[in-house]
Amino acid sequence: MKRNIRKAYTELKNMGCPVILGGDNGEDSFRISAEMNESSVWADYWHQEYGLFGVKQEVCDVLDKNNLFAEWINPGVVAVVQS
Repeated sequence: MKRNIRKAYTELKNMGCPVILGGDNGEDSFRISAEMNESSVWADYWHQEYGLFGVKQEVCDVLDKNNLFAEWINPGVVAVVQS
């Protein structure tokens, strides 16, 4: 995993964000679950006005500083993609 992706993964995991190793198509990245919102709402596909297009602003800030961005795969999973 590239350094910036690993750094973002570690920071989000330490925040309690429900991260999932591996990209949707097997790429060397990670995903964020939008279905595991027990401790905090990390992403909500159905409320696009929440955060940035439905992804919690703190998550977007971590991704942005590592030249990454969030992209919805489906209503339950957000992909982390290289900018």
